[in-house]
Amino acid sequence: MLDVNDLRKRYDTPQGPLRVLDGVSMHLPAGQSLALMGESGCGKSTFLHVVAGLDSADGGTVSVDGDNVSAMDDSARAALRRDRVGLIFQQFNLIPSLTVRDNLSFQARLAGRLDRDWLDRLTGRLDLGGLMDRYPEHLSGGQQQRVAIGRTFAARPSLVLADEPTGNLDEATSDSVMALSLELVRETGCALLVVTHSDRLAGAMDRTLRLSGGRLSGGRLDGERPDGERSQ
Repeated sequence: MLDVNDLRKRYDTPQGPLRVLDGVSMHLPAGQSLALMGESGCGKSTFLHVVAGLDSADGGTVSVDGDNVSAMDDSARAALRRDRVGLIFQQFNLIPSLTVRDNLSFQARLAGRLDRDWLDRLTGRLDLGGLMDRYPEHLSGGQQQRVAIGRTFAARPSLVLADEPTGNLDEATSDSVMALSLELVRETGCALLVVTHSDRLAGAMDRTLRLSGGRLSGGRLDGERPDGERSQ
């Protein structure tokens, strides 16, 4: 589902070049969840943005469903995010002028995959049935995040990328939101990559990798060696 090979990214600073990604390689199969951890500023969000096509790397490749994201132009990357890659952020990013119902269906409509039966199932699973006519400002943080998750999964993406998705939530709500997300990953067969500082959240994922000094270490994913490189 997601293949990253020899990814490199650096930033120029007054102290000299800062290599935040220094030959990163990993593989995430469909139906698997992965937590990416590391100290603040180590490059986790940069890695996520490069995978999503929101930022460009200095070298290496990112492939989603076998398509080379690194070789795409801006229009093709936007189409990838619309059609196959779902994004969940800490800030929720709901559209304030739309109701819960319209926020939920927004991404699926853009992707041309609005399925009313699937949307109804998501609404029930996320316990949003009584909130459909409300606007985001009238929802709690946990409710807004459930809407954001529902909006993402409504479009049935192949890959879901989440950047600190429970950072604004209390522990109980965080556990509930992530449990629902993992259920949806298993049900839809997509892959889930979560950037987090939370050991508790990471412990719920299938695997955990840690980014430090521009390199990955930690538990293996299918087809990887312990150093994070793909086996041949």
